[in-house]
Amino acid sequence: MTRLHVISASVRPTSSARPVARWVAEQARAHGGFEVTPVDLGEIALPFLDEPEYASTGIYTHRHTRDWSALVDSAEAFLFVMPMYNGGFTAPFKNAIDHLFHEWQGKPVGLVSYSAGPTGGAPAAEMLRPVLTRVGMLPAQRTLALPGIHELLDGAGGFRAPEGAAGALAGVLDEVASSRRRPVAA
Repeated sequence: MTRLHVISASVRPTSSARPVARWVAEQARAHGGFEVTPVDLGEIALPFLDEPEYASTGIYTHRHTRDWSALVDSAEAFLFVMPMYNGGFTAPFKNAIDHLFHEWQGKPVGLVSYSAGPTGGAPAAEMLRPVLTRVGMLPAQRTLALPGIHELLDGAGGFRAPEGAAGALAGVLDEVASSRRRPVAA
């Protein structure tokens, strides 16, 4: 089974990413073929990049970076559940990506975005694609964008998937599952 990490990419204490990520993780488990691990960037609590060496060296001084490295390295694929703020992805999410380099290489990734407005965060997901490609990831072409996120959350911390969302996510999962990890060039 493919080891899939579903990363809730918001660090806000009241983030909508958490209930969406729980639903995404449930869907990924039901999809089959994935060993799913939920990861919450808010709990990881990475400081802004404070390593003295470049990430590409793989030389990590700080325990938080070594722990993050081990967690990311243990995955074979990812689904990122990400908000859109002011038309883009968040600085803490970019920071989490930038902490590492080799650990991301050749791994497939699917994107699930959301926003309060009508785009569902699709512009942020498209903005993230070149970053993911630059670190050697294999972004799925299919994405899931969830507009009007506040109407999709209930008062108990749950997420009510809109019609068609499960099918769209299944398409993303199919693509992530069928992607083959590329070997890292020496």
